[in-house]
Amino acid sequence: MNISTAKLHVQPQAAPRKSRLANPGWFLVSPSVALLLLWMIVPLGMTLYFSVIRYNLLYPGENQFVGLENFSYFLSDSGFVPGATNTLLLVGSVLLISVVFGVLISALLEASEFLGRGIVRVLLISPFFIMPTVGALIWKNLIFHPVSGILAALWKLFGAQPVDWLAHYPLLSIIVIVSWQWLPFAILILMTAMQSLDQEQKDAARLDGAGPIAIFWHLTLPHLARPIAVVVMIETIFLLSVFAEIFTTTNGGPGYASTNLAYLIYNQALVQFDVGMASAGGLIAVVIANIAAIILVRMIGKNLTDQS
Repeated sequence: MNISTAKLHVQPQAAPRKSRLANPGWFLVSPSVALLLLWMIVPLGMTLYFSVIRYNLLYPGENQFVGLENFSYFLSDSGFVPGATNTLLLVGSVLLISVVFGVLISALLEASEFLGRGIVRVLLISPFFIMPTVGALIWKNLIFHPVSGILAALWKLFGAQPVDWLAHYPLLSIIVIVSWQWLPFAILILMTAMQSLDQEQKDAARLDGAGPIAIFWHLTLPHLARPIAVVVMIETIFLLSVFAEIFTTTNGGPGYASTNLAYLIYNQALVQFDVGMASAGGLIAVVIANIAAIILVRMIGKNLTDQS
């Protein structure tokens, strides 16, 4: 065997793999990661601790281990079923309003050319940047008020008796307020996605004889599948924790008519001073939110796979 043939049989040595921990980027990012984990783990650990002990702010010295007793009491509380039902109704109604009206308004703005369209777009998305408490106060004192509100003035104009919306229709009023705040978010996402639709496809469809409804149904709506899925996922995560609107307007009443899980947890912690039961309720709400998020992420992933 000559030297050249021997060289062919020599296996090249693999280059030593650089340790990931030796990467200087890891040392630069590690403080932020550690702070983020600390910021998440410490409150979660305290919540877990309080959820398994009997801890009432009126009797701070009586800290007894009770196991899963707080979870059992929270699930059997008279406000849990109404709170869970109202949470589902609130989230489902706001999502339906946001998606349906968001698609329609975005399509109308994109299809029509008129003077001041840019100003109209800014006005449509402006409620999203108003603080929830401020928006709820506007609706409570300027629109829904049974004496000096705008709706009361309209009712009187037509000779009808004004309605106390927050007292007679509390959950519907909360749905309207929250929808007013989150509809602009859907409009912003869907309107931006609609502008990326290829205009040549619309022109080709018109040449083939397709009308506006057919173009919307077969071109525009499939193009908006991914943005709609994103809107549903993001809004669901935030709508599960709606609190400021309920606290500012109805205080969860009358009775449990407008109480959701977030307000029920607040009521247990800072009204009844039962921190243990409130912590258990918070963990239950976190589990429900995670289940909803996992389902939505899988739905969006399936949607993206089918679209690709």
